[in-house]
Amino acid sequence: MPRSDWFRAEIPETKEGLVRVALVRREELDGFVEGVFGKEQSLELPERAHRALDTLSELRAIFDGLYELAGNPTKPVTADDIVQTRRNIRELTKVGEREIHEVILSCTRARRQLLNSVPTAKPTLH
Repeated sequence: MPRSDWFRAEIPETKEGLVRVALVRREELDGFVEGVFGKEQSLELPERAHRALDTLSELRAIFDGLYELAGNPTKPVTADDIVQTRRNIRELTKVGEREIHEVILSCTRARRQLLNSVPTAKPTLH
């Protein structure tokens, strides 16, 4: 499966870089979920899509926490903290990509099955 560049971003090796990438990741996840639900408060989605959305919700909370923590001027951050956090962000990004992909695939499959199960009227031949 080809990897998407959508979630790719270079993470500057600074505390401000962590703040920026955490905000971007959080906003990307918010945008994806808003795109799935549109104006609806809830949808009947396949089980796999529900599980993936739960994981994306957890990722969103992690990125929100990172945003708050890295953005707190009273919390010291070492160079080692930044290096490890950048690694973690890359891994979490891969998880996010995979789960977004699963939401899309499972919803596409469910829609295809629904459309295939609806009988179509055959035209009357004269």
